[in-house]
Amino acid sequence: MSLPKRRLGDLEISAIGFGSMTLTQTPESDVERGTRAVHAALDAGITFFDTADVYGPTGFDTVGGYGVNERALVAALRSWDGPLDDVVIATKGGHTRDGLTWWIDGGRDHLRAAALASRERLGLDVIPLYQHHRPDPRRPYRESMEALRSLVDDRIVARIGLSNVDGDQIRLAVEVIGDALVSVQNEYSPLARGSEPVIDLCAELGLTFLSWGPFGGMQEAKSLGSSFAPFAEVAEARGVSPQQVALAWQLARSPWIVPIPGASRPESVRDSVQAATLVLTEDELAHLAGGRGQS
Repeated sequence: MSLPKRRLGDLEISAIGFGSMTLTQTPESDVERGTRAVHAALDAGITFFDTADVYGPTGFDTVGGYGVNERALVAALRSWDGPLDDVVIATKGGHTRDGLTWWIDGGRDHLRAAALASRERLGLDVIPLYQHHRPDPRRPYRESMEALRSLVDDRIVARIGLSNVDGDQIRLAVEVIGDALVSVQNEYSPLARGSEPVIDLCAELGLTFLSWGPFGGMQEAKSLGSSFAPFAEVAEARGVSPQQVALAWQLARSPWIVPIPGASRPESVRDSVQAATLVLTEDELAHLAGGRGQS
């Protein structure tokens, strides 16, 4: 199956990606079921898979150490019976983990060591997209950006992405990293809309906006409160899930957005990919715009 494509620098990726954190993040995660979810994503035409060196399982630091999620994702991808030529794996570095607690290290030495370790775990010659997980408040942001630029210069990574950043940090990163900077990954959902200005800046600069948490806890919201109600109403009228409407709304928001919903069940993946071809009307989009939540 083929999905609509969107740009990621010099690449084309599926308009909806796969967030792999849920493959391993909790002690209850079912890796076998998650593997089936990855296969369902590949069958559906998803070509972009997002992971990170510190992704779980949370609190089990001695079980596999760093890279638990990276290894699980690669194993799932390699066990699929189709070609992987178009698959783009993105990982992240800049966090450290001590049991349940995540710390931040945006220093040059840590980022280089983390990128090299991720490259080895992923079994790649060059990491297609390496993302700085979060700004380090203890050091100048430029220092971290210069460290990332050196990873590109040394062909450890091919492209750079940012995560959890604001407009000023993006502009500084463009100055330091140049054309190798291709993406920004921030939270964006019906409930969390604080990245609206960042989305507009990404469109201006030609950067892909990868939205994490695109459902904003929608599945857990038993009563679908005021932020989610318009999405539930449009979904009911269309005969689709509110999650599909949330993804279609993001895709309509900007041609530079690629949502990366997390999925641990094949059924969730199959539902999400339907959003890539769900075209919302202007009236529906206006109705959804009225359901603004706090961010």
